[in-house]
Amino acid sequence: MGLAGLWSCWWTGILLPASLWTLWNLPAAAQLSPQASSPNTQRLLVKPTISVSQGTVIEHTGVVTFYCGTTDVDVFIKWVFNNIPLVLNERMQLSADGRSLTIHPVQREDAGSYQCEVWGTSEIQSSDITPLDVHYGPDPVEIEVDSGVLIGEVVEVMEGSTVKFQVETQSHPPATYSWYLPNDSLPPPTTRTFTIPAVSKKDEGTYQCLVSNSATSLSQMGALKVRVHENLVKPEVISLSLDLVENTSSATLTCQTAHEGVSIRWFVGGQPLLPSERLELSADNSTLVILSLRRNDTGPYACEIQTEAAQAQSDPFELTIGYGPDHVSITRDTTSGSLSTVEVKLDSNLTLQCWAESQPGAQYRWSCEHRGGESVGGQLVINAVTWEHKGICNCTAFNPLTGLVLSASVLVSVVGPQSSSPSGGAIAGIVIGVLVVVALVAGLGYLSWKAGWLSRILADDPMPTASHPTFGKESFTKSVSGWLRPFNERIPEFQEHTRVSETFQSASPEELYERVPPAAIPGDFGVHPMNALPRGPVPPQGPSLPEESGEPNYQTLINPDVDIYYQMNSTT
Repeated sequence: MGLAGLWSCWWTGILLPASLWTLWNLPAAAQLSPQASSPNTQRLLVKPTISVSQGTVIEHTGVVTFYCGTTDVDVFIKWVFNNIPLVLNERMQLSADGRSLTIHPVQREDAGSYQCEVWGTSEIQSSDITPLDVHYGPDPVEIEVDSGVLIGEVVEVMEGSTVKFQVETQSHPPATYSWYLPNDSLPPPTTRTFTIPAVSKKDEGTYQCLVSNSATSLSQMGALKVRVHENLVKPEVISLSLDLVENTSSATLTCQTAHEGVSIRWFVGGQPLLPSERLELSADNSTLVILSLRRNDTGPYACEIQTEAAQAQSDPFELTIGYGPDHVSITRDTTSGSLSTVEVKLDSNLTLQCWAESQPGAQYRWSCEHRGGESVGGQLVINAVTWEHKGICNCTAFNPLTGLVLSASVLVSVVGPQSSSPSGGAIAGIVIGVLVVVALVAGLGYLSWKAGWLSRILADDPMPTASHPTFGKESFTKSVSGWLRPFNERIPEFQEHTRVSETFQSASPEELYERVPPAAIPGDFGVHPMNALPRGPVPPQGPSLPEESGEPNYQTLINPDVDIYYQMNSTT
């Protein structure tokens, strides 16, 4: 081996390890397997093309075919609709190789963007987007209004309201509109909507709109009948019954309205009227009869008239039903609750109130046992109560509508110092005084008779005697008339108080004289409680008889107490 051979072997030993190290450190993508380095797999896919038989079709009549063109072999063809994989349906047909897509018949939901994709072993290529435009419509037309009540193809609107018409339909491309109005008051609009302000009766009729699509050469007609109702005037509830009385009267209510052909409903207390055995309605509901009225049937009542477009309700109406009086109650100014007895202090004021539930309000009358105890009105006022106000006070309540009367009573009891009322001793003193007057009158009469008898004896006596005035009945009557009359005038007033006469009994003359001893002074009748009598003029005393001539006779006159007692008893 020469020098050149040795050099070559050395160089080869260096290059072989270097190449192995380089191959080891190549990226994994560059380390091709023997299969990947074949000539067929190293070729890239070509972008496919897409074509369509017609890009614009009419719904339900057109047929569309899409074709995907590619030069690659051993690839798969997939279709994309609106950027998502296409899902085939019964109207779509796909060729065996997947390159052809046919849609028959075309519908509006088929409109959109289409693409085809070529799938290789390790690569995917997509075509450009191809749109499909589908013309359709117009669909059946509906005309709507924003006011009134729509019933089918008829709308009920109120006079004076504003009505806005609007056409509802589907069309592509957008349709054109032609309106046909029932009158010539408005120019025919060419828009989807139009408005009639302040609709009136002349605006009644059928409104038609022709909707057309020039692309599909289709048209649709929509129609709406407008019925204009005059404004409803509020009805009124009137009552044909007067002077209603509980349990004896029936009420007739009528719903009065100026409109014809309206339906009528009744309300009680804001709620619909419910059937009842005491309620009767006429055939058209315009009249309501309430049988055997009760006090809680006052209402309020209301009637409502109604059309298909509007309704109107009357003002509330209440019945006035007479009843009572019920349970008369007597109360005092300082207490609450009904009273049967009331206690009042002497010289104080007393106010009693009488009340009874009644419609209309009852009329009241008070009557009491004491004099002047009658008054009209619910209130009884007694100022400065005296002993005479004791007793029963009765209050009578009267209802002039029902004719019913009801009463209640209260017992008035007067309390106060014992000295304020006539005591038993005072009454006994008055009785004694009366007896003293009677005895005095009898005694003076007896003296007058004795004086006449003595005068006749003296007249027969020849001895001269002094002239003395005659003390007869006439002079006695004149002398006592000044002080006897005032006392007698007060006696009837005292006797009218029946309770005093029942409580205190007059003493008999025997009892009176047993308590008073006989007088020790001649001429005195031995009765001394004269301070109990009213003060008055003192009757004049008779003249004294001469001692020498009248003493025996005078002693005879005044000694027998039996005569005086007999005279008093015969007088009384």
